[in-house]
Amino acid sequence: MSSPLARGTSPLRDLPLVGWLVAAVGVAIAHRWLPDAAWLLLHLVLLGAVSHAIMVWSFHFAQTLLRFPTAERDLRSQSIRLGLLAAGAATVLVGVPTTWWPVTVAGATLVAIAVAWHGRTLWRMLRRALPARFRVSVHYYLGAAAALLFGIGLGVTLAWGWDDRWHARLLVAHALANLLGWVGLTVAGTLLTLWPTMLRTRMDTRAELWTRRALPLFGAAITTCVAGALLGFTWLAALGLVGYLAAFALLGRGLWEPARVRPPHDFSTVSVAVSLLWLFVGLGWAGWLLVGATDWAAVKVGFGGPAAALAAGFGLQVLTGALSYLLPSVLGGGPAAVRAAQAWFNRLPGFRLVAINGGLLLWLSPTPSWVRVTGSVLALAAAAAFLPLMAGGLRASMRSRRAGGDDPPVEGGAEPAPVFGAAQLIAGCTAVATALVVGIGIDPAAAASGATPTASAPASGRVVRIEVAAAAMRFVPAQVHVRRGDRLVVRLTNTDTTTHDLVIGQAGSGRVAPGASVELDAGVVSGSVQGWCSVVGHRQMGMVFDVIVDDAAEPAAGDAPTASSTTGGHGHDPGAGEPPTDAPPASLVDPVLPALDPGRVHKLTLTAREVSLEVAPGVWQRRWTYNGTTPGPTLHGRVGDVFEITLVNDGSMGHSIDFHAGSLAPDRPMRTIEPGERLTYRFTATRAGVWLYHCSTMPMSAHIAAGMHGAVIIEPDGLAKADREFVLVQSEVYLQSRAADAASAAEVDADAVSAEQPDHVVFNGLANGYDRSPLTARAGERIRFWVVDAGPNRPSSFHIVGAQFDTVYREGGYLLREGRDGLGGTSGGAQVLGLQAAEGGFVETVFPEPGRYPLVSHSMVDAERGAHGYVRVTG
Repeated sequence: MSSPLARGTSPLRDLPLVGWLVAAVGVAIAHRWLPDAAWLLLHLVLLGAVSHAIMVWSFHFAQTLLRFPTAERDLRSQSIRLGLLAAGAATVLVGVPTTWWPVTVAGATLVAIAVAWHGRTLWRMLRRALPARFRVSVHYYLGAAAALLFGIGLGVTLAWGWDDRWHARLLVAHALANLLGWVGLTVAGTLLTLWPTMLRTRMDTRAELWTRRALPLFGAAITTCVAGALLGFTWLAALGLVGYLAAFALLGRGLWEPARVRPPHDFSTVSVAVSLLWLFVGLGWAGWLLVGATDWAAVKVGFGGPAAALAAGFGLQVLTGALSYLLPSVLGGGPAAVRAAQAWFNRLPGFRLVAINGGLLLWLSPTPSWVRVTGSVLALAAAAAFLPLMAGGLRASMRSRRAGGDDPPVEGGAEPAPVFGAAQLIAGCTAVATALVVGIGIDPAAAASGATPTASAPASGRVVRIEVAAAAMRFVPAQVHVRRGDRLVVRLTNTDTTTHDLVIGQAGSGRVAPGASVELDAGVVSGSVQGWCSVVGHRQMGMVFDVIVDDAAEPAAGDAPTASSTTGGHGHDPGAGEPPTDAPPASLVDPVLPALDPGRVHKLTLTAREVSLEVAPGVWQRRWTYNGTTPGPTLHGRVGDVFEITLVNDGSMGHSIDFHAGSLAPDRPMRTIEPGERLTYRFTATRAGVWLYHCSTMPMSAHIAAGMHGAVIIEPDGLAKADREFVLVQSEVYLQSRAADAASAAEVDADAVSAEQPDHVVFNGLANGYDRSPLTARAGERIRFWVVDAGPNRPSSFHIVGAQFDTVYREGGYLLREGRDGLGGTSGGAQVLGLQAAEGGFVETVFPEPGRYPLVSHSMVDAERGAHGYVRVTG
């Protein structure tokens, strides 16, 4: 038999930990030049270093607590598991940033195998061991392993690519399962016995009871958190966090008595104690974010703060604190060797702890950008000191063993120097103050008196700070309300896959790489102003940010977005984030073709109404509509069907209707009726086609552009059944103003219509509406898209990126029919359905594999104006 954890050094036990920590330091130094640096750093610490340590030490403590005999094959199996974990984690860290999903799946599978094997080994030990007093700790380890397996599944699902509302939910559920379950449960179960041992005092006699009672509370809390995130209930996820903190408070009762008898006195114990404070800070911060968030987009944008607090404040500090105590013991060599190693791990404890935590506070607080930089550098340098100190401790232990274990003299007696001695406390506080001063010195605008005003105005003394994300060619949120004289500070985070910036007045952020954050001090605001991204073409694609002076209201950051949203023209970038929102606007029309009524007479009342609708994300217009939607209801029938339409004018001006699907004299059925009047329009569909209907009251261009149009689908004879059918009506939007709400919405700009200068080109009335709420299909299904160009001016060139059309029907006839032309010859496929204003047709395609397929007008300026969406294809 061998000891539960072999004394001395072990490559697979020691080297991966060092490698992960060194890699994390390297990424932290080079983060400005690395894509996804924040994600990479977080996972190097948690998936890499912390997970490795959990596998090593939970195995060790389980063997020790259960007094389970250890065979050589058990140690060999443990080494294989650690190798699988390291290989899997490294593969995931390559797969996710490169968006190679198969690589991500392969790495996650290796990690899952290692963790499942680890859990099975612990379960086998628990079943075979004799009853032991502290076996509840092993139950915590089993719960931790189960949580990580579930978290791995969520992580793999997350990497597949989802719209933003599901991406945010999966992200939060993944993070909570891993942090609260894998890390939190392991720490909680270990501290039962490790904490009094580190303090060198007796355990509270009730600690085991409280730890046992807390376990089901932990399980219920984690389940509630994850369920709340997946179901989309922020309040439920927040309630789970409250339950988790309550469970930790119950368990913490057993930790308090040893700390009261012998307070934390060296680097290891103080570091662990401070890490638990960060756990409460991080979870409280996350709970506050969930309770106050208006939607999951806001949760996603703000979740980086609590995640960083939990990873760096809790995860990293509990790791370095625990290892500072455990590693000297494992290195062994007798009491002298252990003390020699501990002396290295405990060097400058007060200075390091103050520098780490003071630097973290500067980094995570709403301080100016350069102060955050200097704070993070200070925290990084102090935390990274653990690595050379660990190397020094290893050398000191080896020297002591070679010297025969003689005790070296200990300066000042056997007890280590106090952690918070005056000299170290002053040195640490000086380092934090220096970081603060240097940060302000590099960027004098960080000081309130140094702000450059956007225009001259008396300063109110108030500072409005707002977190803004650059995502999918828009700013989220896209406006902020301030009072005249307020100073505006914008924290800009680029969550997109391309470089952006933000210019407000004379102030600019400079170019911001993907994954990076900067702070823009816009100065004292004297009047409303619009900011924008100055990268060529990005402003035209909707990247504008409105600063609205509203002296009648309290400043409110994070109002509803007003900028239009696109994902960049052709939409070839599969990694581009979709516009962050939790739900599609109420004005988004269901694109599914209505079912064909078996009756041959179709009766419908169309009511002309003037209503305010969203025409782009956060942009409202007073629309003229049929039945309150743009486009109006889709009519669906066959050749020979009769349509009896009653038009009711419930508007404030004259309106009419013209059905291209009917052939009859226009004098009476297409006449303009005044408000309060009605008419009946009856026609027989004598020919198949994809027809437009619209208001024909003059100026007809303004009435059509204002939203009074729709589609009539008359199926051609012998039309085969498709698995799914969608209707898309392309039209143009001409704005008088970019109203941010329904109350301030203005009507169509007739001058812009005449000048043919649309603000947006849209599918089914809303720019980029199907970016946020994609059409759905399955690979291998035959999908039919019915398309009408309502105009009034622009042509359409309908295209789906990554798909080819094998059937094309345009203006009453087939150009292709399942790959054959009208003469019966094989002619291949088509790439677009080209339509002039008022033309219609349909195309069919079979998507070859799962993915996110952009649909656009290939007149690219119109795609960039909003004629863009997605089809999400699943397997």
